[in-house]
Amino acid sequence: MGSSGRSVKLPLVPLAKGSVLLPGVTLRIPVSNRPDLTNLLSSLVDRPQKRDGSSITFGCIPLSSPFLSRDGQQLLEGDESEDNRRDDYDMIDAGQARKDDLFRYGTVGKVIGVQRRAYAEPFLLVQGSQRFTVKRVLKDRPFFEAEVILHDETTASIHGDSEAAELFQQLRQLSRELLTLLRLSSLLSSASTRLSPLVARKFELYISKTEIGQAGKLADFMADVSDGSFEEKLRILASFDVKERLERVVEILTRQAQHIKSSVKVTSITTTSFPPNSDVNQIDPRERELLARRAMSGLSGFSPMGSAGARGGNDNEEKEPNEVDELQQRIKDAELSPEAQKVADKELKRLRKMNPANAEYGVCRTYLENLADIPWTKVTADELGPETLKRARQQLDNDHYGLERIKKRLLEYLAVLRLKQSTNDDVERQITGLSKDLDASSAGDLEKDIPLLSEADRVALETRLDILKSKRMTDKSPILLLVGPPGTGKTSLARSVAASLGRKFHRISLGGVRDEAEIRGHRRTYVAAMPGLVVNGLKKVGVANPVFLLDEIDKVGGSNFQGDPSAAMLEVLDPEQNNSFTDHYINIPIDLSKVLFIATANSLDTIPPPLLDRMETISLAGYTTVEKRHIAKRHLIPKQIRANGLSEDQVNLSDEVIDKTITAYTRESGVRNLEREIGSICRHKAVQFADAGDADRLSEYNPVVSVEDLEEILGIERFEEEIAEKTGRPGVVTGLVAYSTGGQGSILFIEVADMPGNGRVQLTGKLGDVLKESVEVALTWVKAHSFELGLTHDPNEDVMKSRSLHVHCPSGAIPKDGPSAGLAHTIALISLFTNKVVPPQIAMTGEISLRGRVMPVGGIKEKLIGAHRAGVKTVLLPHPNRKDVKDVPKEVTDGLEIVYVHHIWEAVRQIWPDAHWPGQHQVNFVESRL
Repeated sequence: MGSSGRSVKLPLVPLAKGSVLLPGVTLRIPVSNRPDLTNLLSSLVDRPQKRDGSSITFGCIPLSSPFLSRDGQQLLEGDESEDNRRDDYDMIDAGQARKDDLFRYGTVGKVIGVQRRAYAEPFLLVQGSQRFTVKRVLKDRPFFEAEVILHDETTASIHGDSEAAELFQQLRQLSRELLTLLRLSSLLSSASTRLSPLVARKFELYISKTEIGQAGKLADFMADVSDGSFEEKLRILASFDVKERLERVVEILTRQAQHIKSSVKVTSITTTSFPPNSDVNQIDPRERELLARRAMSGLSGFSPMGSAGARGGNDNEEKEPNEVDELQQRIKDAELSPEAQKVADKELKRLRKMNPANAEYGVCRTYLENLADIPWTKVTADELGPETLKRARQQLDNDHYGLERIKKRLLEYLAVLRLKQSTNDDVERQITGLSKDLDASSAGDLEKDIPLLSEADRVALETRLDILKSKRMTDKSPILLLVGPPGTGKTSLARSVAASLGRKFHRISLGGVRDEAEIRGHRRTYVAAMPGLVVNGLKKVGVANPVFLLDEIDKVGGSNFQGDPSAAMLEVLDPEQNNSFTDHYINIPIDLSKVLFIATANSLDTIPPPLLDRMETISLAGYTTVEKRHIAKRHLIPKQIRANGLSEDQVNLSDEVIDKTITAYTRESGVRNLEREIGSICRHKAVQFADAGDADRLSEYNPVVSVEDLEEILGIERFEEEIAEKTGRPGVVTGLVAYSTGGQGSILFIEVADMPGNGRVQLTGKLGDVLKESVEVALTWVKAHSFELGLTHDPNEDVMKSRSLHVHCPSGAIPKDGPSAGLAHTIALISLFTNKVVPPQIAMTGEISLRGRVMPVGGIKEKLIGAHRAGVKTVLLPHPNRKDVKDVPKEVTDGLEIVYVHHIWEAVRQIWPDAHWPGQHQVNFVESRL
């Protein structure tokens, strides 16, 4: 029949029902719902390709027809099982085809591109190159693979054949005739199916330049453009003999030309436009549109002598719905708010009247697409059952250690949601009941002359119904602002919240946003106008009640020539206003009240006060060493072990090693650096494990990391712990500090020395202004009370008259500031002047006033943990700081004796209980309350 070719192994892709790919023709193969095609493509992409630019090829095989034998030779007709065959064929889907459903012949296809039209599924563009016969199918899962025989096109047989030459001339003649009819019909058709003169010219050139050697190619191309049936196209695919193929194509084209001629009585028309009653309009519009579309798509990417890049005649093409109708359906499915629906209907009307070539058409269509994408009413249902709170608490505890306040706030929100939902359910039930009563009464009016309800009763019922409707509770989600140093888990906390609520999560990064339009959207009149970040986020999640994380809200740009983005956030984040947020692009109010906004910031200083006022601020303090140890054990170490290719039992870190890493190698509020250091330890062990494995000495590998190993792995210690002294001396006091650079509390020594002089005070140790003032206040108080303290013999004598002081805080390179060392300075001065030693195991914090009162300070939690770690036994705290000790871990409070003091005299008595002070009995400890 045809030429015999070589045998190769080839993956096969069944084509959709009614589709045939012929050589030299291009076909679109839909990708959705095609698991076999997906598997085939992924295996071809994964396979190491030869780097010669070769593209993806596979065999495209049509499904066999119920009216044709599988080799395409004889027609099956007159069989009583014809209906059964037709039913069987209708059941087949290309994605689920079995090997018995495949036709015996196919075409090798080469992928030349991927096409995605608006609103439609994606397609692979495949170009046919040569025919093949299936010898045997080797496998059918996960995709078909078969042994096939490739056939090269041979034209030698027709070169000297006069009959074949006559057929070829006939084919060219018919092709030209069909083109003329197409051009005529396109003149009469609507704008969308008009055959452009350029395409028609290319078509004509191609037909006239084809030599007899390319007869087979022209036959294939015309068979594809023509309106032949599926069975006829299968038989053309099976015709390896060019002469036989020419006969079949000529037969189809003759029939089609005849059909068009019979339906168009063309008279000689001299005027430029057709008279309205012209017989030409009798052409079947469906036929005209189909042929014009085929010819256009077949020739639009065409070089006159190249292989015909025609698009395959896919019969699904004729069913393709109108773009505007498709848009209308999408808008209907989106369930718009009444206001949005009004705007959408108006725009759709405009779109229908507009020419697609008009620039405004694209703008209008994009706008409608955006409207359809916004979730106006779609929400994820909150499954708020009896288990919800328990499950959410569990989820938050699993994901985060500590952070009690924020967890408490989120659980409160959940509880409120649940109560609102149950109230609404009750109200809805009552509304339904009342509505039924009202409907029944109005039905009674129609059936009888006497109504079932008196007019007064009806009015009462309607009033009750209105009252019930007003009782429905709407959900106003809170707007939370998590403030804390980097690495304290603010962003990951927001993810956990979304997971515990069962809601969609979307992160909007506000860092560096300096254009108001990024939040509010651009006006539609601008080129490339887009909705803002908030609306885009809603489009992405597809529901109206997601959790939005507004990351780094303190980094939003301030007022500039592009507007003020932080002011644009005011409407988004105001629970009273955001139920009608207006985006400049959409320009219809959008309800954001169901969105749970969680914002994060590192500091509150850069957030404008009006914006801050709209959010509920929750502070995340830095983690303490104790918390860091728990976090490392529960989250960081398992994560880093997995990340570095080891298993849990291959690295063993004791608490001592973890503590050492925290205190000596990191000094930060969060846990990012700690995670990096743990990663370094894991990588060190990974190298050892790999070396042991390579040398077959796995038994010698030791998973335990000791404290001694840390110096080798992480280098020398970066931070040295201050440890409480063993012996004290006059003028040296242990103060407490909560490092501003991290959540690491520590102790700090305050040293005061005196020398002969004239009352000068020298301060060193990089002290800030506040600390310098603390020293001055302390000195003033001591000078004022020097007689009562027994430092002078006369109340009028100046204790500093013939001496100078030098106050120093060691580790001079570290800046120190903050109102917390007044008490320590005062005690240091008293200690120096009286030559009494302060026991080094006593540490203290607190500010003092000129009256000698001890004032409250911050950072108590960190300070106490630092004191505990440094080996302090007793801590003096200001009395108003009692409440702050509740946050301190139990193991710390158990290890410390905490003494609260109101006044300096109480502190003095506490430190030196046995000392006697000359003026002590004169001092009124309890100040008058008047």
